[in-house]
Amino acid sequence: MTTIADRRTTFRRMHASGFFLLPNAWDRGSAVRLAAHGFSAIASTSSGAAWAAGKQDGEMTLDEALDHLRQLVDSVPVPVNADFENGFADAPDAVARNVARAVDTGVAALSIEDWSGSAMYDTALAVERLQAAREAIDAIDPTVMLVGRNENFRVPGMPVSESIARAVAYADAGADCLFVPFLLDAGAVSELVAAVAPKPVNVVLGAFDARIAEFAALGVRRCSTGGGLAKHAWNAFDDAARALRHFEDEAKA
Repeated sequence: MTTIADRRTTFRRMHASGFFLLPNAWDRGSAVRLAAHGFSAIASTSSGAAWAAGKQDGEMTLDEALDHLRQLVDSVPVPVNADFENGFADAPDAVARNVARAVDTGVAALSIEDWSGSAMYDTALAVERLQAAREAIDAIDPTVMLVGRNENFRVPGMPVSESIARAVAYADAGADCLFVPFLLDAGAVSELVAAVAPKPVNVVLGAFDARIAEFAALGVRRCSTGGGLAKHAWNAFDDAARALRHFEDEAKA
């Protein structure tokens, strides 16, 4: 088994050039299977983890999320990128404390969103929160990467220009990688990549198709799947369960 230090160094190196896929696991089993398929790193997914726990996205507690991250890290020999939602706090000092606990799970990276769960933080506060996260990480292990996320899709009509401006501000605040979920338009992605260069950009896949190569050609460093793989798995589960119920009804008729 590789050491935590090795995984963190490897993950940071993976962001220096080229392109890679970062599939999101939702439990131990999915993490082990993804590593067995040869992926060089995996990420967690807050939505997928919540569904596996019988909850909705955003309903997991901090302790539940930390336990989930430990399980993933302990299950695979590859780097784990944590979907750490909004840091499970609003105030920068509380975010810092929670980020320190997340780093202690052994993750190689973690993301901090600018969405409180009900509203978008104003840019100044979002920047302060990322700065606090960066300081907390650096006090423990500076090789751990910080991902700055703008939750553009949660605010209908939020201009792409504002998302890009926020991404630039987050990069300046210490984020190592920038992520605007569901920003998929080629022109917008190219603009984001150029605006935060040389820092890398993550794009979440809306579909598992030839656009992956297109994103790589646009200069995107990594593509994640978000809750997509978990959704595929649960959809298949629901189809099978409905079939079972159908045959049960027929047997009772």
